Amino acid sequence: MKKTITYVFLFFSMYLIGQEKLQLKDCYNLLDKNYPLAQQSALLEKQYEFDLAVINTENLPKLDFAAQATYQSDVTQIPIVIPNSTIEPPNKDQYKATINVNQLIYTGGIVKASSEAKTAALKTNLKQVEVNLYQLKKQVNQLYFSILFQQEKKALLTSKKELLEAKLKEVKAEIKYGVLLPTSDSVLEAELLKISQQFIEIEANKQSLFETLSNLIGTEIDSNNTLENPQISIAETNEINRPELALFQLKKEQVDTYETVLSKQNAPKLYSFATGGYGNPGLNALDNSFQTFYMVGVKLNWNVFDWNANKKQRESLKINKEIIDTEEAVFKLNTNIELDQNKSEIEKISAFIPNDNSIIALQKTILKTAESQLKNGVITAAAYITELTNLYEAENNLSTHKIQLLLAQTNYNTTKGN
Repeated sequence: MKKTITYVFLFFSMYLIGQEKLQLKDCYNLLDKNYPLAQQSALLEKQYEFDLAVINTENLPKLDFAAQATYQSDVTQIPIVIPNSTIEPPNKDQYKATINVNQLIYTGGIVKASSEAKTAALKTNLKQVEVNLYQLKKQVNQLYFSILFQQEKKALLTSKKELLEAKLKEVKAEIKYGVLLPTSDSVLEAELLKISQQFIEIEANKQSLFETLSNLIGTEIDSNNTLENPQISIAETNEINRPELALFQLKKEQVDTYETVLSKQNAPKLYSFATGGYGNPGLNALDNSFQTFYMVGVKLNWNVFDWNANKKQRESLKINKEIIDTEEAVFKLNTNIELDQNKSEIEKISAFIPNDNSIIALQKTILKTAESQLKNGVITAAAYITELTNLYEAENNLSTHKIQLLLAQTNYNTTKGN
C-alpha cells in the first residue's frame, strides 16, 4: 500500500513539474547548464591544472640514468717510456653507467611567465565558451516566441470555437421554429470541423517546437507547458555589453603574456648538477679497472645570438594584436548595424498595433450587426462566418504583432548584451 502511494505521489509530482510555467530566463539558464558545449569549461580547467603542473616541474630536480658500452679502434697512449714505470693504455672496450641530477637555479623568470601565459589562455578559452553559448540565445528566442505565437493562436481559436458552438445552438433553435433555412447549421458545423483541423495543426507545431527547444536546452519540456510572456525593457544607453568584447581584451592580454615568455627565452639559465657513476675506466683514464666516481658543479647556458628569431616572433605577436583590434572593430560595426535593424523592426511593428486595435473594434461592430442580421434571416450563416473569420484574423494579427514586437525587443537586448 505504501509503495502504491509513493508511486502515485511521484507521478503527481512529475505531472506538476511538466505543467509549470516556463520563463525565457529559465531557458537561458538551462542552456548554459546543459548544452554540451558548457561541459568544456570544466574540461578546460582540468587541462589547465595538468599543464600548470607540468610547467612547475621545471623547478624540481631532474634525475637521469645513462649507461653505455663501447668498443673503439684506438685509445690514448703515452709515446714515451718512463724508467721503472709501466703505464698501460686504456682498454678498447669501455663501460660506464651514470646517474645525473640537474637542479634549475635561475632561468630569468621564464617558468613564472609560462604559468601566467597558461592562465591567460585558460581565461580566453573559458570566455570563448561563454561567447559560443551566448550566441545560441537567439535560437532560444526564436523557438520560445514561436511557441508563444502558437499558444496565442490556440487561445484565439478556442474563443472562436466557443462563439461558433453557442451560435450553432441558436441557429438550430431558429431552424426548428422556421426562422432560418434548414442548411444554416450545416455551414456552422463545417466551420467547426475546419477549426478542429486547425487545432491539430497548432498542436503538431507546438510539439515540434517544444522538442527542438528541449534538445537545445537539454531538458524535456511537456508540450502542455505554458510559456510566459516576458517583460521586456529596452535600455537607453548605447553601450554594447557583449561577452565578445571581453574576449577580444583577453586575447590581447594573452598575446602580452606570450611576449613576456619570448622576452625570457634568451635569458641566461643557471643549473647545478651532480653526477655519480660506475665504469671502466672511471675518471682516471689510466686505471683499467671498474671504479666509482662523481662530479658536482654549476653550469650556465646563454643563447647570446639566435639570428633574430626571438625578435621576429615578437614582431609577429604585435601583428597578432593588430588583427585582434581589427576583429573587434568589425564586430562593433556589425553589431551596431544589427542594432539599427532591430530598432527599425521595433518601430515598424509598434506602428502596426494601434491600427490592429482599430480594425478589431470595427470588426466587432460589423460582427454584432451580422449577428442581428443572421438572427433575422437577412444574411446567411456563411456570410456571418465570413465576418467572424475577419474578426479572428484581425485579433490574430494583433497577437502576432505583439509577439513579433517582444521578439524584436528581446533580440535587440540580446544583440546589445543586456
